Amino acid sequence: MVASTAFVFPGQGSQKVGMLAAAGAAFPSIADTFAEASDALGYNLWELVQNGEQDALNLTETTQPVLLTSSVALWRAYLSAGGHQPAQMAGHSLGEFSALVCAGALKFTDAVKLVRQRGSFMQTAVPVGEGAMAAIIGLDDDVINTTCQQVQASGAGVVAAVNFNSPGQVVIAGHTGAVEAAIDALKEAGAKRALPLPVSAPFHTELMKPAGEKLAAVLADIDIATPLIPVVHNVHARTEQNPERIRELLVEQIYSPVRWTGCVQAMVAAGAQSMVECGPGKVLSGLNRRIDKSLTSFSLEEPESLTQTVAELA
Repeated sequence: MVASTAFVFPGQGSQKVGMLAAAGAAFPSIADTFAEASDALGYNLWELVQNGEQDALNLTETTQPVLLTSSVALWRAYLSAGGHQPAQMAGHSLGEFSALVCAGALKFTDAVKLVRQRGSFMQTAVPVGEGAMAAIIGLDDDVINTTCQQVQASGAGVVAAVNFNSPGQVVIAGHTGAVEAAIDALKEAGAKRALPLPVSAPFHTELMKPAGEKLAAVLADIDIATPLIPVVHNVHARTEQNPERIRELLVEQIYSPVRWTGCVQAMVAAGAQSMVECGPGKVLSGLNRRIDKSLTSFSLEEPESLTQTVAELA
């Protein structure tokens, strides 16, 4: 175990057609992991990732098993290449499920079916077009929170800060009209940019509580073990050892803000100096550097970077 290293797992938005092609050719465990997921889901996940349409890949109930499988596949490839286990883990939204699989708390086949259902529940909780999300750049968290509360109190609908991604980068979500009103108000309050995001549901808001109730019913039948590696949770930016509390947090997470800044700060406080992004893309690496400039970042998506990461962390 490398005491100064943490692994982080990305959420939705990191998926793209053709991802992991080179890694899949270099590491047999990647094909094996995708085959295992395909058997659990009843369709060829690798074929979809390599040769499907981006629109199909972007459907929430598809995106979630794709990203979880990609992260677990890279984790297994890292271990098979001689990589040492990290001291702690965290995942952004969906990525928390990937972290819990790699930490030994969730069985992979259980998790891949679970997140497909999670994606379906999230997509159907609010009719398409009635919810929206937007990234707010260059404004203090407190100002964003207060402004969203004022817009919601005006009767425009539900709107709240839902992803605290890094200092100066926060995502808001809620009813479409309320998000649009909040964008205008936040620009007036001094936001450098306010960018609507290409998503079809207001994730991590109270509007997702119906999805949380459905997820809780499914989770009730799934075994959760004590993690072998501590996982920092999105809801409160702390680790948990109690499987029943982890079960509760996975439900709460669907309608609660993702406190990513707090998660990274907690891992740094516990000794993390390096963070390895275990999944496609480098979104989290960029956020992590903005949260703490002292962090060294590694990526596993390409075979060369995976091999280099194993060597440098040996």
